[in-house]
Amino acid sequence: MANLGKPFYTGSFRHNLDDKNRLTIPSAWRSAHGEADTFLATPNPAGYISVLPPAEVEKLYEKIAAVPMSETGAQEEIAAFFAATQAFTFDKQGRVPLSDTLLAHAGIAKDAVLSGGLTKFNIYSPERWAAIQQKSSPATQSDFMRRFGI
Repeated sequence: MANLGKPFYTGSFRHNLDDKNRLTIPSAWRSAHGEADTFLATPNPAGYISVLPPAEVEKLYEKIAAVPMSETGAQEEIAAFFAATQAFTFDKQGRVPLSDTLLAHAGIAKDAVLSGGLTKFNIYSPERWAAIQQKSSPATQSDFMRRFGI
């Protein structure tokens, strides 16, 4: 991971969970962070785990803090969402423990695929990742690039 002043997450990696449901995060993705940096693992509605690094956690924090307490429907959704969300830091070996709730949500039993999303990364079951790769084609990549002006 090149350092342009901001961490970014590219590439994909396949890793196994250890016996304590810990997953090793690629060293390139950890290099811009200290052991005390807090990440947030969230259940993505599409059936995988989205991982927000500290900069993205800060943005989310500000958005959630701005929701008035009087917005009871929003407060209930916030509570449900964050009940399944997990904050974590890396251990000295670059591992993170993942909760049973998150692993079940993503259908991850032993193997996981970590895929970069530039500003964050995602954790997939190998089956879900294979399905995503199967849907991707030069035409869909071209549409993506055109849509975002790349």
